[in-house]
Amino acid sequence: MSKTKILTEKAPAPIGPYSQAIAVEGKLLFTAGQIPIDPASGTVTSPDIKSQTRQVLQNLEAVLVAGGSSLQQVVKTTVFLKNMSDFAAMNEVYGEFFASNAPARSAVEVSRLPKDVKVEIEAVALID
Repeated sequence: MSKTKILTEKAPAPIGPYSQAIAVEGKLLFTAGQIPIDPASGTVTSPDIKSQTRQVLQNLEAVLVAGGSSLQQVVKTTVFLKNMSDFAAMNEVYGEFFASNAPARSAVEVSRLPKDVKVEIEAVALID
């Protein structure tokens, strides 16, 4: 079984010993969780959940494209929320990115996320 590390400057660089994504056999792409860091500045975006979700999904899209995939090819996401009360606002923005053919999804509340952000999203996608 072959695996390929994916790295793009269009998404935040890993802040630890992990890859932005791993492609397996050229068929599946597993992304690391993306948080709302602006890849140009290296800083967390606005504290607003909608802005953070939008940045997370833009980062996720950049990693998917770098790995030969796209948002349309995502089959599963996991959403980590600091506060489940933010679910409706996150879901509104999420729906903009996955308007049709939405993937399977899990959403869980966690006590804390890296850099104290409000949302992190990871995905599994087919490679085009």
